[in-house]
Amino acid sequence: MKMLLFLLLSVSQHALAVVVEVNEGERSVLLPCLFSGITPEDTTVMWTCSDLDPKSVHLQGEKGGDDVTGQNQRYSRRTSMNRYAFIIKDFSLTLRKPTKTDSGNYTCSISAGGKERRLRDIQLQVKDQQAEVTVREGSESVILPCNTTTDLPEDTTVEWTRSDLGLITVHEYSNRNDELMTQDEVYRDRTKMNEDLLRTGDLSLTLKHPKVKDTGRYICTIYRDKDILTQKVVLQVNEPFPSWSKVLVGLLVLLVVLGVSGGLFFHLRQYFMSGYKVVVDSGEESVRLPCKTMVRLPNDAKVEWTDNSISNRKVHVSDQVGGQDKVYKDRTEMKRNLLKPGDFSLTLKYPTDKDTHTYTCSVYSREGNQPIMSKKVELIVK
Repeated sequence: MKMLLFLLLSVSQHALAVVVEVNEGERSVLLPCLFSGITPEDTTVMWTCSDLDPKSVHLQGEKGGDDVTGQNQRYSRRTSMNRYAFIIKDFSLTLRKPTKTDSGNYTCSISAGGKERRLRDIQLQVKDQQAEVTVREGSESVILPCNTTTDLPEDTTVEWTRSDLGLITVHEYSNRNDELMTQDEVYRDRTKMNEDLLRTGDLSLTLKHPKVKDTGRYICTIYRDKDILTQKVVLQVNEPFPSWSKVLVGLLVLLVVLGVSGGLFFHLRQYFMSGYKVVVDSGEESVRLPCKTMVRLPNDAKVEWTDNSISNRKVHVSDQVGGQDKVYKDRTEMKRNLLKPGDFSLTLKYPTDKDTHTYTCSVYSREGNQPIMSKKVELIVK
C-alpha cells in the first residue's frame, strides 16, 4: 500500500505537454486533465501557470470545494471544474473568456500528505485569427477553410461544429471515415471533406447549397495525438438577387448615364442602401438595430423583428403577441408610437456573441401575410 501511494504521489513522472488552441473571443476553453489512478484521502487538484506570479490558477479539494485564497487575480471568477471531478476522475479546467494574455504553460497536479504529483502539462495558445467567408444563397457550394500540418496520425479526429447555435455538429471525421451519426439534420447530405486530408492537412469543409440560415460561426476542432487545435470560420450567406432586382439595377445605371436626378433616383438609391451592418463589443449595455422609413403606416399595421436562425426566432413584436422567443425575453425595446413615419428601430439589451445574426424588421397589415416593408440589419457582436 505504501508503495502504491509512493508511485501515486511521485513527482518524477511528467506527462507530455498537450497543445490547446482557441480563438480569442470564444466563450470558454477546456484544458483537459483525466486521471485513472487512485486518489488518497484529502487530495487537492491544483492548476498552475508557470508564466505568472502567483502561479495558482485554480484549486479544488476532494469534497468539491474551490479554494481561491491564493488564486492569481487575472483568473478571478473565470475558472471552474466539474463538481464531481473526483468521482469521474476528470480534473479538466474550464477557462471562460480566454484572451491572448492567457497564453502560457499550465500544469494540472494533485497533492496529498505534503507530496505532489504532476499529471498533465498544457500549452495554451489563444489566437486572434479567424477566417471570414462570404457567399450568396443559390451558389452550388462554399468552402470553410481549416488547415494544419501534413501527414497527420491515422487516429486524428476532426469535428466541425456551429458555435452560435450551441455547438451543434456539422460534420465529423474519425477513424479515417466520416462519422455522421451525430450530425445535425439541417446539414444532412450537404457536407463533405477531402479524401486525403490526413496526408495534406487540408481539413476544410465543403458546404453544399448554402442558405441564409447557414450564416454563423463555425469551429474546426482537430484532435491530433493529445493536442486539441481549433480554428474559427465566420460564414456570411447573403440573400440572392431576385430577377426583378437586376432590372432595377439596370434602370438605375441608365438613370446615372442619362444624368437623371430627382425623386426616382433618390428612392432607388435608398432601396439598395436599405441594409445595415452593426458591430458592437460583447459586454455593452445595449445595441440599436436601425429600421427607418418615410412612409406612413396603415393604422392596423404591426412591426415584427426576427433573426435568421434555423427557426427564424421572433425577437420582438410591436403588439406584444405572437410568441417572442425566450432568448430575447426582457431584452428588447421599441418606441411606442410606431404608426408615424420615422423610426422603428429595436434596442437589444446585453448583447453577446450568440446574438450575432442578420435581423429582419418587417411591417405587416393586420390581415396580410406578406410584409409591406422589410429591412435587414446584420449584427456582429465581438
